Order: sequence, then structure tokens, then C-alpha cells
Amino acid sequence: MLDMLVNELALPKQQRFHDCPFPVAFAAESSASVAQSCNWVSANRERLEQQLLQAGTLFFRNFGIASATDFDAFIRAFEYPNFAYAESLSNAVRVNKTERVFTANEAPSDVRIHLHHEMAQTPIYPSRLFFFCEQAAETGGATPLCRSDILLDRLREAEPEFIKKCEHAGLKYSNVMPAADDASSGMGRSWQSTLGAETNAEAESRLAKLGYSWEWLADGCLRATTPVLDAVRVLPCGQSVFFNQLIAASQGWADTRNDPTKAITHGDGSALDTKAVQTACKIADELTFDVPWQTGDVALIDNFRVMHARRPFTGTRKVLASLVG
Repeated sequence: MLDMLVNELALPKQQRFHDCPFPVAFAAESSASVAQSCNWVSANRERLEQQLLQAGTLFFRNFGIASATDFDAFIRAFEYPNFAYAESLSNAVRVNKTERVFTANEAPSDVRIHLHHEMAQTPIYPSRLFFFCEQAAETGGATPLCRSDILLDRLREAEPEFIKKCEHAGLKYSNVMPAADDASSGMGRSWQSTLGAETNAEAESRLAKLGYSWEWLADGCLRATTPVLDAVRVLPCGQSVFFNQLIAASQGWADTRNDPTKAITHGDGSALDTKAVQTACKIADELTFDVPWQTGDVALIDNFRVMHARRPFTGTRKVLASLVG
């Protein structure tokens, strides 16, 4: 088998932090086979891991990935442990394609999904996530990315008291889960699916073990409130990151059941500083890089360092995902 030639790729509007591109992007010089791509990953796994830790995101183009099965094989070459969607507390309605691969979010094309760390609104979250563009949208549909370590540094300067409160008090999140999956919402996963429960008693048992409080509503929906969760996370390397769902919860948790103004508080129950939240959103937008999806592209994201989102789109957009334990 011929060796695969891979070069680093310059992307439009690619950013640079601490003398490192964001994201680090790779392109095969010619159309590669899935087997070649997997072999290349295996041979370069240690280097790729170091680049991921430094940059927060790796991007791959022309690696011969064309289907969910190809994507699954590519993921397995990294030898990461799987984080199954069925066992997660994700709010999103998703459909599994393989054991490790599922649709990114079934929400309609006009729904904007705001910046967030995957499942940071729960006590259980993945360390990394993969995205694969099976079919690029006709227009729009980019996946915005934002370095939350850089965002935290900027917020310490702009809103120091708010960040101190976040570090000291943490955050609590509340959301209403429907009695059946609602694909019209970006957070429409049912309580049965979310909690792996068939009965109210089983749901309550799972919530109690996780430290949640809850309330059953007359229509069969379930309002759940998390225990106090970190707003700022210190990584093993000593780096601090703005690891939370503050932007998404305060700006985007809106559907027929949920009101963003009631979705998030500090851990002591006090309201967030509205001005500081607006500042966080503004700075995050300034720092955002939009992944310019082409069919076949793959991205690997460090979930602790990088937030992601989804732009509205037209046409058919098929982006698949996989999570790492």
C-alpha cells in the first residue's frame, strides 16, 4: 500500500493563538482510501494527540471518508474509548448510525444552536468529539468553534467580578424534557431516552443518584435541575477554561417548554449578571472560527478547550458525530 501524503492546510479565516493555528488542518494530496487514512492516523497518533492538546481542534480533508461506516473506522484508528449517546444525558435528539456514530442533532435547519461544551450542563460529559460532514449544506450550516481558554482570559479582563462569582459559586441548569422525543427542538430528547428510564420511578432514581432535583408537569414532561456544576474547569495541565453551557443556555434554550431566562443561575440560586453574559457572548463571537464544511471533511475537537455550535442552513446538511469517553 502506498504511503499517504498529507500536508497542513491553510483555511480561510483560520485563527492563531499562542503561535499555533486554530484549528490545525490537514489535507491528503490525493484522494486517500479509508484504509490508508486509518493507517496514517495510527502511525501519527502520538503527534496528533499533542497537536490536539495544543490547538484544541484538528481538521481533516480528502481523507476518503464517505459514509458512517468509514467515519467509524477512522475514529477507531485513534483508539479512544467510546462515549455512547444512549448512555449520555444529552438534550439533543439523535439517531445512531453505527455503535459509535450518530446524527449530530435532528433540530430543523432554521434552528441556531449556540456555543457550548458538549454536555457541560450535566455531571457526565465527553472529553472529545468528532464531526463528519457526510453532505454539506447548500448554504450556511457551518460549525462555529471557540477556544474557551482564550475566552476566559478575555473575560477575566472585561468582567473580573463575574468570573470570580462563576469560579466560587458555579452554575445550575434547569430544562424541561418532553414525554416523547421532539425533533423540532435542539433540546427535544425525551426524559425516557435521556435518563434510560421507562417509568417515573426509574427516572427519579437516576436523577437522585446524579444529585438533581425535579418536578413532574401536568402534561407528562419533566423539569430537572442539576446539582452545582463548575463554570470554570482547571485541566490537568493547570490551564483554566470556561467550561460550561452558559452561552447556549442563556441564549438558545428556547422551545415550547423552555425559557432561556429560567434555564441557568449561579450555584447559590442568584441570577447571572446580564451585562456580563452579553459580554461573554460578544467576545465569543469575536473569537469564533466557522468550520467551512465540504463533503467528506472530519473535525476532532477537544471538548474541554473548545466550544462548538451550529449555524442555520438551507438544503440538505448531514453531519454525523461521535463522542469520546
